[in-house]
Amino acid sequence: MGKLNVFNFISLNGYYKDANNGIDWHQHGQEEGEFSAKNLEHDNILLFGRITYEMMASWWPSQNAIDAMPEVAKGMNQAEKIVCSNTIQHTNWQNTRIMSGDIVAQIAELKKTSPKDITILGSGNLSTQLAEAGLIDTYQIMIDPIAIGKGISVFSGMQRQLNLKLTNSRSFKSGTVLLSYEAL
Repeated sequence: MGKLNVFNFISLNGYYKDANNGIDWHQHGQEEGEFSAKNLEHDNILLFGRITYEMMASWWPSQNAIDAMPEVAKGMNQAEKIVCSNTIQHTNWQNTRIMSGDIVAQIAELKKTSPKDITILGSGNLSTQLAEAGLIDTYQIMIDPIAIGKGISVFSGMQRQLNLKLTNSRSFKSGTVLLSYEAL
C-alpha cells in the first residue's frame, strides 16, 4: 500500500504562489537541489494538478533545466507521473498518464494498490481536495525566508481543520526550513 505525500514550498506568509500564480520568488539553492535530487531517488509516483503539471512539463524537459539542475531534471523526467485533469487530452512529457473523473476515488484506489509511494508536488487545489478527503499521509513544507506581497495560501479552500504532528525539521544554509508532518 502506497502512502500519499505532499511536498510544497511556501513563503513566510504562507503562500505557495504569488498573486500572478508565479513561483519565481522561490529560493532553490544548491543544498535544496541536492535534497530534491535525493528525494527523487525514492522512485515515488509524482502527482500533479493541471496547472502545476503544465508548468513542470514546460520546464524540466528543457535544456535550461537540464543545465541548471541536471540531477533533479533527470529524476523529474524519468519519474512516473500522473496529471489529474478533466481538460488535458494528451501529454508530451515522458512517463506521464492522465487521470480524470472522480480523482478522490481513483487516488484512494491507487493508494491501496500501488507498491510505490505517491508525492504531490505543488498542486494546491489537488492537495486541498485530497486533504479534505483524508487521503494525505504526510506533508513536507519547505519555508523560504521571504515574504511576498500577495498570493495563494497553501491550504486555500480548506473547509475543515487539518491536524498535523511534526515528525522532523531541517534547516538549510540559505535560511530555508523544511518541516515534515504526519496527518493525524
